[in-house]
Amino acid sequence: MRRWFRSSIVAVALASAAVSAVVSVSVTRTAGQVARPARTSDGKPNFSGIWQALNEANWDLQAHEARSGAVTQQGVYPYAYARVPAAPVLALGAAGGVPGSVGVVAGDGQIPYTPEAAKIKQENAEHWIDRDPELKCYLPGIPRAMYMPYPFEIVQSTNKIQMVYEFSSTARTIHLDKVEPPPDDTYMGHSVGHWEADTLVVDVTGFNGKNWFDRAGNFHSDALHLVERFTPITPDAINYEVTIEDPKVFARPWKIAMPLYRRLEPNAQLMEYRCIEFVEEFLFGNLRKQQLVKRWEGDTLIVDITRKVPPGDKLTDWYRR
Repeated sequence: MRRWFRSSIVAVALASAAVSAVVSVSVTRTAGQVARPARTSDGKPNFSGIWQALNEANWDLQAHEARSGAVTQQGVYPYAYARVPAAPVLALGAAGGVPGSVGVVAGDGQIPYTPEAAKIKQENAEHWIDRDPELKCYLPGIPRAMYMPYPFEIVQSTNKIQMVYEFSSTARTIHLDKVEPPPDDTYMGHSVGHWEADTLVVDVTGFNGKNWFDRAGNFHSDALHLVERFTPITPDAINYEVTIEDPKVFARPWKIAMPLYRRLEPNAQLMEYRCIEFVEEFLFGNLRKQQLVKRWEGDTLIVDITRKVPPGDKLTDWYRR
């Protein structure tokens, strides 16, 4: 009897400890996080905060298998599956690889390029290092800024919504009131929004046509027209859907969709990433009178770099891309 009583006390103590542990974990997870109302003073969903996409869309919007590099070249065998990382990305190892993805393109998962545009897309993929605006730290454009692997911040008011992006320290304003369009086309376009119940609908036009959608070479022209839809799933998740239309490049409109997640760390904030300072040698090093970066030697690799200046108008065209 005494042994049974002692065992009961031990069981109760263990149960109490388990409950206390759960409560402690629960409190720890919420301690320090700023409480925010689910809706603003005018009754709209409260999107203010820091957000980030968690997917592989910046590598390639479409479903794709993992690859050894963003740029590859033929290996021992002349088969697509046997290609190896191209020389410029070889030293990056796994960091230069491309993770696989189920894709974010709605419907059949295909981007409906016209035949002429499909050829350009393929050329872009083969010349990724020379052509991708991300490598040059150009402003990312919309929708790419929404799913690059960097956080962005939303600051919401009744007639304006400001979105600030960590990459290249860029931003855009979504106008909920009537405004005059900008005098010229831009990388980030011109955003005008309105509410449909709890969904923020944003019409974006005025692009200069110099952006890509991803690192796979998917691109658009200056005729790009977007309709974005931001629909709350929970206070900490948004369903982001974009209808993409560009008659110069695509045979029909198409859509992408993905969730965006609120960053919940108590000290979540945007850090400065003004990458243009980091790519000056990449962009302009070939114009130096004396080449600066020539050689790198590691334990297993020696990389020799020879810079070249594209002839004639090709030099100007390279910077215009």
